[in-house]
Amino acid sequence: MNYDIAIIGGGPGGYTAAEKAAKAGLQVVLFEMDHLGGTCLNRGCMPTKALLHSAETFASLERIQSLGIQTQGATYDFAAMHRRKDQVVEALRQGVQKLMKANKITVVTGQASIQQAGVILCGGETYTVQDILIATGSKVSYPPIPGIDLPGVYNSKDILEAGGQDFSSLIIIGGGVVGVECASIYRCLGCQVTVLEAADHILPFMDREIAQRLTMILKKQGVIVEAKASVQSIQGTPGEMTVTYTDKKGAEHQLTAQGVLAAAGRVANLDGLFGPNFSLETSRGGIVGDEIGRTSVPHVYVIGDAKAHNIQLAHVASAQGENAIAAILGKLPPLDMSVVPSCVYTVPEIASVGLTEESAKASGQAVKTGKYLTGANGKCLIEDTESGYVKLVTDAASGRLLGAQLVCPRATDMVGELTLAIQKGLTADDLAEVIHPHPTFSEMLFGAAEGLRLE
Repeated sequence: MNYDIAIIGGGPGGYTAAEKAAKAGLQVVLFEMDHLGGTCLNRGCMPTKALLHSAETFASLERIQSLGIQTQGATYDFAAMHRRKDQVVEALRQGVQKLMKANKITVVTGQASIQQAGVILCGGETYTVQDILIATGSKVSYPPIPGIDLPGVYNSKDILEAGGQDFSSLIIIGGGVVGVECASIYRCLGCQVTVLEAADHILPFMDREIAQRLTMILKKQGVIVEAKASVQSIQGTPGEMTVTYTDKKGAEHQLTAQGVLAAAGRVANLDGLFGPNFSLETSRGGIVGDEIGRTSVPHVYVIGDAKAHNIQLAHVASAQGENAIAAILGKLPPLDMSVVPSCVYTVPEIASVGLTEESAKASGQAVKTGKYLTGANGKCLIEDTESGYVKLVTDAASGRLLGAQLVCPRATDMVGELTLAIQKGLTADDLAEVIHPHPTFSEMLFGAAEGLRLE
């Protein structure tokens, strides 16, 4: 069977690339071992956010008496929450299936193996193509901890699929995005949660001030957070798991909980991808590709989590997929990859884009910062939100916006405006000249920019 392009992996990067290639007139075959949508749609971003919405809604009942609302005997139905999550996932999955069908893309279910450039084997069938785009995503990475493979130790897939896992107590190994979002879900449901992070703060790839604020909020909500914690071993059986770790001072501690969640990161998923006589240059488990995705073999491209040293975000994979197809078609990349926002869906939400004050100073760049607190925003007071802020980082000389960090309601929505401002080289003055509606959370953006203009 002959096609113009084969795309291996049906996640956000893969199905976006497939759609763009098909609309450009290419004959496309898309290989996916599991469900279309990849990790993000099926066992990552979307189901996590669906569960978070249910859990946060339940948790909000604790404080609604201050709003003049009385409730008695409210509880949650864990199975119903997961059924609703499954409905959301299925609706989105069907949307991707319809998109592939509408664009006449051939979807093949199975393990695709590259035999040589232009030749793919799947299910006993050989496919001949001009170009190959690898979008196989990532898989859970397990740290070398004795007992990490015991029953009673779960990963993110385990707690999102097959009805999930309900706990009254949970130890989470890893304080990255997956760890803190899962901590939020279970905390909202009354679970006693402990987060153990090996780095010197949770969310180690984000601004230290964000991590400190989130740590304070999580502790206020009852979550135990231990940074610089080195897990030594895991023992026990499901329902009674014991984790031994050393703290930042080297003292040894033991914690016991119903379950342990391994959330220490993900690595590129290259399982079964290469035939016996084919290989690509790799680095730290990922495939090496240039800025447009070209690998060490002509006509073979890589995007998303499968790419070495890449930012593991769904919107990054989608953008890279679109840019790779443009390159294959001989066109310029349509999307600018130099400014990428990151989001964390805790309460309050967290978003970051561009440089932090810490990273700018480390590089020797003189900056000015402007901060606006949630306590000064009318909409935040109306909705009785957690404490937080909007922080802008600007070039000291020109006032050009270099970065932004948000810990506040709707942070993940508002960061889009700031991403655009950074990408277009706007200044704090430019932001402060834009009227923001009142009363809204977005007024915090204006307030932070206004503070810089008045200096």
